[in-house]
Amino acid sequence: MSETVSRPVWLSRAHPGWVAFALHRLSGLALALFLPLHFWALGRINENEAAFDSVLAWSDHPLVKLAETGLVVALALHLAGGVRLLLVEFALWRSRQEAAIAGAFGFAVAAGLLFMLNAATG
Repeated sequence: MSETVSRPVWLSRAHPGWVAFALHRLSGLALALFLPLHFWALGRINENEAAFDSVLAWSDHPLVKLAETGLVVALALHLAGGVRLLLVEFALWRSRQEAAIAGAFGFAVAAGLLFMLNAATG
């Protein structure tokens, strides 16, 4: 007979800590994938005036603006998730992990919304 091994709740994929871990990893991956594109655009800007104008025209496209908002959310999420991990590592908020996770997610969404609002009005 096989015996069912019970796992602690915090090891479950349904636990907010696991979701926060996954979002932290995914946001880090998104930022790492963004960097080559960013360096390419910066390199193009330095080529000549026509290349500079083409990059500016490309960056004014609505989908690029939406992607920039996603990038800001990913950056804020990664930052807040890293701070949350530091707090958990130093046992400062270990008893309030779910509050730290909700705060990190709220910070990321607020940063993205503020960026989008600024882009829409500016």
